[in-house]
Amino acid sequence: MTNGAGAGIPAVSTAILAMSRHLEVRDVLKTIVASARELLDAEYAALGVPDDHGGFAQFVVDGVSAEQWKAIGPLPRQHGILAAMLHNATPERLADVREDPRFGGWPAAHPDMSDFLGLPVADGDEILGALFLANKRCSRTPPSRGDGCGFTEEDERLLGILAQHAAIALTNARLYERSRELTIVGERARLAHELHDAVAQKLFSLRLTAQAATALVDRDPARAKDELHQVAALAAEAADELRAAVVELRPAGLDEDGLVATLRSQAQVLDRAHSARVTFADHCVRALPAAQEEAMLRVAQEALHNALRHSGAGHVEVTLTRNGQGALLRIADDGCGFDPGTVRRAGRHLGLVSMRDRAGGVGGKLTVESEPGKGTAVEMEVPGG
Repeated sequence: MTNGAGAGIPAVSTAILAMSRHLEVRDVLKTIVASARELLDAEYAALGVPDDHGGFAQFVVDGVSAEQWKAIGPLPRQHGILAAMLHNATPERLADVREDPRFGGWPAAHPDMSDFLGLPVADGDEILGALFLANKRCSRTPPSRGDGCGFTEEDERLLGILAQHAAIALTNARLYERSRELTIVGERARLAHELHDAVAQKLFSLRLTAQAATALVDRDPARAKDELHQVAALAAEAADELRAAVVELRPAGLDEDGLVATLRSQAQVLDRAHSARVTFADHCVRALPAAQEEAMLRVAQEALHNALRHSGAGHVEVTLTRNGQGALLRIADDGCGFDPGTVRRAGRHLGLVSMRDRAGGVGGKLTVESEPGKGTAVEMEVPGG
């Protein structure tokens, strides 16, 4: 591995490209830290995103094992050299961090560090975080004190370039997550509207049936009794719809529950909200990168919307299957189907363009099979990570 001065701009470019491939904030933070450590050939790297209470909202490390990190204990506070970088927005390059008067020690399980290079990650006047590295690897083994193998001015310059682009990547990731939150809110509102319509229909039927039973009580008690049984059944269905609405209106759970549980919940809700039967099955699917799970969920929602609104299907089946390191999503219905060529010529895309864009955006592939009278199957394949 060449050092930062030898690697130069091509290595910085590689690091920047690595950061730009991710949209999730946590993924971006991890990539920034790993890229910085590799770029400058350091033993340790870390990036802390400050909170408003003197601590860190997020703190990502590279070069420390999970066992070591657990043994170190609570996250550091904003004090000493970290505070100087965050509050004064100044770079810090030290031959031995332990000899700096601001150094306050570290926990017993913390790895020993000497030479230190840190820079703030800033977007204009806003400090997004503090990026720092420790223990520059030396060309001679073992290194000796004062052999000049610590971080250099050139290292600081390269890390400064990386920090500027890290700020852009982190800001874009935050904007993406905010956009995703708004999209999820919109999807919840749309599904809630569908559930509202379904409940309203059930209640309207219940009202008419109750009126019929009232009219029949005196002249045909047996038929009135049948109508009252129907009232009870409709009331039970309306209660189920309301329970489904409560489930759907809880905070979206893709991040917390994962793709499998979220798709299963969506299928259950739609099964209650529509006359068509909606089922879900999964087969040994492993966790996928967050962006791929997000894209698969959105494609599933679009395909389900099409099937339930336009196909007249009696059954819509959603399956998620492991496919090597990735996964294959399939949404199939037994509805009226369509001629994909006719749809394209008519300028009606049924969301196919956006679904293909979502699949392509995460390195996946979307295929659609349909013909009049034979239903439709939408498949999305992603490579995993």
